[in-house]
Amino acid sequence: MPPADLQAFAVQLRRMNGEVNRLVHTFAAAQGLHPTDVQALGAILDADEPMTPGRLREHLGLTSGAVTACVDRLERAGHIRRSRESTDRRVVHLHYEAGARAAARAFFLPLATAAEAATARFAPEELDAALRFLTALNEELGRDGAR
Repeated sequence: MPPADLQAFAVQLRRMNGEVNRLVHTFAAAQGLHPTDVQALGAILDADEPMTPGRLREHLGLTSGAVTACVDRLERAGHIRRSRESTDRRVVHLHYEAGARAAARAFFLPLATAAEAATARFAPEELDAALRFLTALNEELGRDGAR
């Protein structure tokens, strides 16, 4: 069987993006948030090191004022907390609150269940290849020239 063509990948990626966006919008509405706020939560959750408002601004491509408003909304809603760095009090770190994390986990359980069911249909080496593809695609999309 020949490998899937680029259009077939594009169709499936758009479909997956649409399904994830539907879930994100539903979660945002249920939490009284904007979908961008949910993107911010994901960025805070997935960060390799403590997230700062500046890094969040770069990640989301927003203005400083828009990030401040987003962080304020998330903090008021109990999803995150701010803390000052101990060695440099000017640095603010953003932390995902444990209770909010549990609420998100519960809401997105159908996504996790679907992912688990889908992965069960593939051999480990196939999943490794799929993960490498998604990682490479995200790296390419993250390049300045791809935006």
